[in-house]
Amino acid sequence: MPIVVLCLGGLAAALTQTMVVPIQGELPALLGSTADNTAWVITITLLAAAVAMPISGRLADLLGKQRVLAASAAILVVGSAVCALSATLAPMLVGRALQGVAMGFIPVGISLLREITPPAMTGTAIAAMSATLGVGGAIGLPLSAWIADAHDWHALFWVSTGAAAVILLGVVFCVPHVHDAHPGRIDWTGAVLLGIGLVGFLIGISKANAWGWGDPRTLGFIVGGVVVLVLWGWFELAQAEPLVDLRTTAQLPVLMTNLAAVAIGFGMMAQAIVMPQLLQLPEATGYGLGQTILQAGLWMAPGGLMMMVFAPISSLLIKRFGAKLTLMVGAAVLGAGYLVAFGLMDAAWKLLIASCITSAGVGIGYAAMPTLILDNVPMREAGAAVGLNSLMRSIGTTLASAIMAALLTSSATASGLPTERAFQLCFIVGAAAAFLGVLIGATIPRNRDAAPAPVTVEEPASTRN
Repeated sequence: MPIVVLCLGGLAAALTQTMVVPIQGELPALLGSTADNTAWVITITLLAAAVAMPISGRLADLLGKQRVLAASAAILVVGSAVCALSATLAPMLVGRALQGVAMGFIPVGISLLREITPPAMTGTAIAAMSATLGVGGAIGLPLSAWIADAHDWHALFWVSTGAAAVILLGVVFCVPHVHDAHPGRIDWTGAVLLGIGLVGFLIGISKANAWGWGDPRTLGFIVGGVVVLVLWGWFELAQAEPLVDLRTTAQLPVLMTNLAAVAIGFGMMAQAIVMPQLLQLPEATGYGLGQTILQAGLWMAPGGLMMMVFAPISSLLIKRFGAKLTLMVGAAVLGAGYLVAFGLMDAAWKLLIASCITSAGVGIGYAAMPTLILDNVPMREAGAAVGLNSLMRSIGTTLASAIMAALLTSSATASGLPTERAFQLCFIVGAAAAFLGVLIGATIPRNRDAAPAPVTVEEPASTRN
């Protein structure tokens, strides 16, 4: 039961990333603002999630993972309810930021699974929860499109509120409280510096296409963010109890896994951006497939299910061949899916095949990464380390969003629509990123054996006398 609750919680958190995409074009009218301003309804969630994941992981290491999971679920309830009650931009941004903060649920849940599951089930459980990052984003589009089409747009957030409330109850009453808290303090200065650096860098990347890559604002945010992140790294190395132990993360198995996370995160997001646009392009272009938003989402939904199907397969591969080889296989399958898409662009059902192949690769690769991380960090740093790995995946998805948008606008028809060549270029770049992940994975040294420290488990509240 705890595994089910954690996986459903991860799914509910990940759904928030794409749930407003179907109504993005209507947000200026719905919220009484401009398109530039309402674009932040999506961006602020991604930024909050990027900052929250490593911080939530560190809090989990210090305070206990079950407590942080419950807090994340409660934040998701509040954030979703604020959005559901919003009629203007400001409260909507507050609610969406809170939904992003709740994404810390996923890395903390992954790190907890190693402690509460029997060894024979740990790999499968971690693989299943890792897949929720992709599954939530994949099924969020058609589900949200259907809800928004059949009901008032506020229903999207009321559904999210109800789901989050159920998850909160499940965490409190079904997930055991493991006595895994370690004495220490929160490095709040490090958290602030990390937040400023990440937000600056990611704003620059995410707004580059709107502002222009050579615009002073773009360069200022990107360069400024990198400078602050360098200062953050210098500050962290001088701390006895850093937010993230950079010496541990600099070890080759962890470092190369995190770099591979950027490449695979890029590959996952690229298909989520490019394929729906190709599906929805008018048939009059000669290469567009003329699907509605809902139809395009439904064509993409099986890919999300494919990620979940391949979670146990990934676990078997990890047991048989090791997490390193499994990561390389996942990245290779992801790249192969893009090559298939390059040659199968003329029908929706063919893109469905390509989407399922790429999604299978994501499912395999995403499951292997936390295993590699957890096998190479001390138990007391598990939450922060998995949170940092999730952050690296988020950086990959943000880069993909900006670069795919730039590629799609680099070659346009007279009416301003992307050309067939632009879509082909996107598929080639997606394949290149995935195969780069294969090469990076090949450099990961053999994992050392990691014997988990003994922990004491307190039964959930529902089983106590």
